[in-house]
Amino acid sequence: MNEVSRRLEIAFENVARTGMADMPFVNGALHVEAVGFHEWQGQWLGILVTPWSINVLLLPGSGPWQKLPVGGERFVELPSGRFRFIAAFDAGLGEYHACSLFSPALEFQDHDAARATATEALRALLTPEATDEIAKPRALSRREFLRGCQKGLANEH
Repeated sequence: MNEVSRRLEIAFENVARTGMADMPFVNGALHVEAVGFHEWQGQWLGILVTPWSINVLLLPGSGPWQKLPVGGERFVELPSGRFRFIAAFDAGLGEYHACSLFSPALEFQDHDAARATATEALRALLTPEATDEIAKPRALSRREFLRGCQKGLANEH
């Protein structure tokens, strides 16, 4: 596990124990896990699974970082398309930017399903979008695509 993943898990495990402990939208089958974090274009990119959400996160890395106020937004071009990220701040992490995939994350029966969805979502986000209309039979929203991945339908597209 890299340092960024470790710091994320520590910070969000603290949130899980304190601010989210008794919230009705928390999925007790899930726990905090940083999935697939790696440097991408000078920033750290990966997916954070928590009992209340699954988000793509960007954190500062070795490259330039676009500072934003908390709640500010930016659009990031990933190989699969353009995605909106919202700025947040944590005392232990500093500024980070999040793109929500599932919030809340109540549809997951267990943590393995959430991790598998996060892993597949990250792979899909980093795969260039098909430009050939034959290879792309229908356009799906990001949410439709990721829900399809969770149900095992991703191989049909």
